[in-house]
Amino acid sequence: MRRETTLAVGAAGVALLAVVAAVVVPGALADPSEDRPVRPGPVDIAGMDISAGDVTGDTVTLQVETQLAHRGPPTRNVTLRVQAIDAESGLVETTRTVDVGNLTEERETAVPTNLTVEREGGYQVRAVVYRDGQRVDSGMRELQGLEALQPPYAQSDVQFAEASALPPVSFSIAETQANRTTLDLQMALTNTGDEQPEDLRVTVTLRQADSNIVANRASVPVGSIRPGRTETVSTQLTVPGNYNYYIDIVLWKDGVVIDSARGAANLDPTETIRVNETRRDVELRVSDFDRDGGDGGAPVRDTEQATAGGGPGFGVGVAVAALLAVALLARRYTNE
Repeated sequence: MRRETTLAVGAAGVALLAVVAAVVVPGALADPSEDRPVRPGPVDIAGMDISAGDVTGDTVTLQVETQLAHRGPPTRNVTLRVQAIDAESGLVETTRTVDVGNLTEERETAVPTNLTVEREGGYQVRAVVYRDGQRVDSGMRELQGLEALQPPYAQSDVQFAEASALPPVSFSIAETQANRTTLDLQMALTNTGDEQPEDLRVTVTLRQADSNIVANRASVPVGSIRPGRTETVSTQLTVPGNYNYYIDIVLWKDGVVIDSARGAANLDPTETIRVNETRRDVELRVSDFDRDGGDGGAPVRDTEQATAGGGPGFGVGVAVAALLAVALLARRYTNE
């Protein structure tokens, strides 16, 4: 019985010491796990979606939505930095930092960010996630061809037709008189949308192929084109004959260029040209393209620089001077 009594007295002593320690030192018997710091859960970039927002003539706003995946215990003080980096130079175009805050649930969180960049070339969009100022994950997407995005004022569903049997511009000879040729020009337009715009017009410019001199031009209003239909607009222009011409056509909407195309008119029987290609240089007679009072409009030059060398023929002034010289020479021989 003494052994049992000794064990009972020892157990009571241990219990008494525990009670005394709990009173004297608060928290001495607390759960050790309560004092250990809880490790925050991981945060990763699960995805990145990029779409085009506002588009102007010079810039485009990239709407970047980054998905952050959180697991485990709560993660506090999370921030996201998104950058647009020029794909060619590697220079940072713009940077945005978003304060995400605390992530407590095990789910994905979408974080939107807007980046405004120049509407040209390509960019690398890079996202970096920070927790308490320390980087925990990063991701990147690459964009190319931003110049293809059009601002609203330059958008139209009407454009020049492009088909092997229906070129955007064609021509026929309407009349030939002396050294002047009148061309009947037809421009094919297709409405690929659901609306019928009314404020469209087409400008036609005939340029001599070897000199780029504007021989004639005209502006033609475009009538109403029903959705899904193709219509043609036509006009006539008179130019000097026996030359080859590029036919430049431009579609305008309220002062904004919507579409453009080029054709070729071969009026010189000794050679032919293709669009953006000439086979050989030919002699240019600038006098044929000078301003005059003839029909079909006054041909004009596109540049202010005069063509050196002139062309065949010396003009009225030179002819009068030559006649006077001949008369004086004849009188001299008569007197002798």
